[in-house]
Order: sequence, then C-alpha cells, then structure tokens
Amino acid sequence: MIDLPLLLAFIAAASLLTVTPGVDTAIVLRTATLEGRRQAVLAGAGICLGCLAWGVAVSLGLGALLQASELAYTVVKFAGAAYLIWLGSRLLFRPRASFDKGASEGTPTGNVQAFWRGLLTNLLNPKIGVFYVTFLPQFVPLGADVAGYSFFLACLHVLLTLAWFAVLIAATVPLGKLWRRPALTRALDRVTGGVLVAFGVRLATSSAP
Repeated sequence: MIDLPLLLAFIAAASLLTVTPGVDTAIVLRTATLEGRRQAVLAGAGICLGCLAWGVAVSLGLGALLQASELAYTVVKFAGAAYLIWLGSRLLFRPRASFDKGASEGTPTGNVQAFWRGLLTNLLNPKIGVFYVTFLPQFVPLGADVAGYSFFLACLHVLLTLAWFAVLIAATVPLGKLWRRPALTRALDRVTGGVLVAFGVRLATSSAP
C-alpha cells in the first residue's frame, strides 16, 4: 500500500536532509577531490551501506531498543565519537603535502580504506538509527506494515543519497588537479579533519533522545 502524496512528502523531506552538509558530505568531497572518482564512489557506497544497515536494524526493532536503552545508545555513541575524532585528528594534525593519485587509485588497499571509512562513519553513529525510528514512521500509510514500509523508505533514502553523492563526485573530481597542490592538499585535510573532530565532539556530548 503506497500513499502517493505521503511518499512525495517523504522524498521532499529526505532530499532536503540528504543535501544538508554533514560528515558524510565532507568525507565524499575530500575523497573525490584528493583520491579520485573510484575511491569516492566506494566511500559513498560504504556510507550508504551503513544507512541501509540501520534501516534493517530499525525494521527489526533494534532502533527502538537503541532509543529506549540509554546504555546501548551511550556505548555506540562513544564508539562513533572516538572514531570520528581519531579520523579527524589524523587529518588535522598530520595533513599531507601531496597525494600521489597514480600510486594509490584503484589499489585494493586504497579501495578498502575508502569503503571502510564511509561504512564505519555511519555504523558507529547511533543518531542515524534513532533518526530512522522517529522520522520514518511519520510517512508510513495507515494499514501498511510498519517494519516493511520503514525499510522501503530507508532504501529510498539510500537511493537519494547515492544520487546526491554522484552529483558531488561529478562536480568535484574535475577540480582534483587544482586541489592536489601541496598547500591546498594540506588545507583540505585540515578543514575535513576539523569537521570530523567537531562532529565527533558533538556526538560525544549529545544526550540520548
């Protein structure tokens, strides 16, 4: 059962939330600019898989548990905050002067790192699970299976996110040669690192909903 007006309202709201700048956008932009298209796509795929995993968790009721259990929320929250602060600190305090794209683009190690960077960023953020629990049910039609339809909406959100990442990557990759200049490479690393640390601190100091 699909309520078209309600579905269109969800698409509009989810699209707005998707394009709002955040840690996911920062990771994809930096990866596309300094590491190239392939690794940016893999980072985006990892981010979206993390969202999809939270969608599955919410449909199975784990998201509600996260919302109800302060201990579970706190454990995941601090793990996610620690990861973001660690990742951001490396970029902030040890920025690279150059990025040898030809030596790393397409290598198994670089590809795996890009994918896991995106995946862990979302898997270790409990706010995504709580967000799905509170946001998705508002767009479930009366009479529909809440779990199944919520997962459908989560998949739709993932598709919107993939489309947005595709736009970001297409727009950013052509600027790669400019941004790979030593001074700009260091600046971009520091800016991205600062953003990640800020989000990590914000996550660590946030209270359970």
